[in-house]
Amino acid sequence: MSRYLYLVRHGEQVDAEFGLPEGPLSDRGRQQAAQVADRLSGITFDAAYASPLQRALDTATVITERLGIEQATPSALLMDCIPSGPEPDMPPAFEPFFGGITEEEIAAGQAQMSDALNEWFAPARGDRHELLITHNFVIAWFVREVFGADAWRWIGINQANCGLTIIRVRSAKPPVLLTHNDLGHLPPELRTGLPDNHPV
Repeated sequence: MSRYLYLVRHGEQVDAEFGLPEGPLSDRGRQQAAQVADRLSGITFDAAYASPLQRALDTATVITERLGIEQATPSALLMDCIPSGPEPDMPPAFEPFFGGITEEEIAAGQAQMSDALNEWFAPARGDRHELLITHNFVIAWFVREVFGADAWRWIGINQANCGLTIIRVRSAKPPVLLTHNDLGHLPPELRTGLPDNHPV
């Protein structure tokens, strides 16, 4: 018996190029969402969830409508957050990232991710397929958890817009990472997070 988590990072947002934290999907973001929906079209989902931030909800709307399934349930556990703070064994190169982040933000992110793991890493009674539309840091934390890596390791795990990560949660064995940041469904012009003209 397995619980399959299909983690999708939201599509590209309109205001991303201007450095604004929130905004609707760009045209490219909507195309990305449509493509990942087509990639997932052969799966019968038992549930779909999304971060309540606009870029995630917009992505979820495109995906669920294209799949012909119920709208994704907003979940604060999938909100963008800072999953953990700096640690003694963390490479010094990562320290500047935490310069403008408060202890309260870190504590809130830690609590949120603890609750998220309790929610989705609990084994199911039968095979179950769940779609989670969320953010880069949340997916990174889930992947870090699969490997039992040090808390700071999430910082070096990145996902492209509408990249697909699949985790299998098993009842009697540790969880396994089936695929990470899979972009096979996106043509090169829709891929983000790679160098320009990257052949992959």
